[in-house]
Amino acid sequence: MDELLKFILERHAMILTVIWQHLYICVFALAAGFIVAVPLGIFLTRRENISNFVIGFINVIQTIPSLALLGFMIPLLGIGTFPAIVALFLYSLLPILQNTYTGIREVSSSIKEAASGMGMTDFQILFKVEIPLALTVIMGGFRTATIYTISWATLASLVGGGGIGYLVFTGLTISNQDMLITGAISAAFLAIIADFVTRRFQILCTPKGLRKQYMKNQGDSQ
Repeated sequence: MDELLKFILERHAMILTVIWQHLYICVFALAAGFIVAVPLGIFLTRRENISNFVIGFINVIQTIPSLALLGFMIPLLGIGTFPAIVALFLYSLLPILQNTYTGIREVSSSIKEAASGMGMTDFQILFKVEIPLALTVIMGGFRTATIYTISWATLASLVGGGGIGYLVFTGLTISNQDMLITGAISAAFLAIIADFVTRRFQILCTPKGLRKQYMKNQGDSQ
């Protein structure tokens, strides 16, 4: 333990740098995934005939091993931060897309019929009824994608993308347990913080009338 603390104190600048790189990669990949997946999920609820094909195709991408996908990125995009962000973006799509699609579809048809009877257009029903009611489910997908992305981003260092993976894989290569443990702890710490923040945000996105029930369900699931 003393050696570990000594390593952290001596290399704190480098550790903070790779943590920042890790966050940078994750934030850009998640932002791109959210921007693409949410509109696509909404679009697919209006195009049921192609929804299974599109979701199935993205599901296939999800099954590609991380190392293999990163390997595919090298001849296409070279090495560095950009190919790592692209790979993580592809991985982040499925949870957000699937939850958006499911959340919009699960909005009660009677609620939508009532909104239509009040004179709302399809556009108004989408933005004033469907999305607000589905937002909790959508943010649940974003929360899942966030945790996964932080975990997968440790592989970014293998294509020169930097991040916490540098500590993990360098520690393994040179048999430096202090470096390896520091990397593992840093990744776990980021995942815990991300889970807490996204959970709070998901609760805030839940309509007030449903918030107590949501928190009760979360407590029961734990």
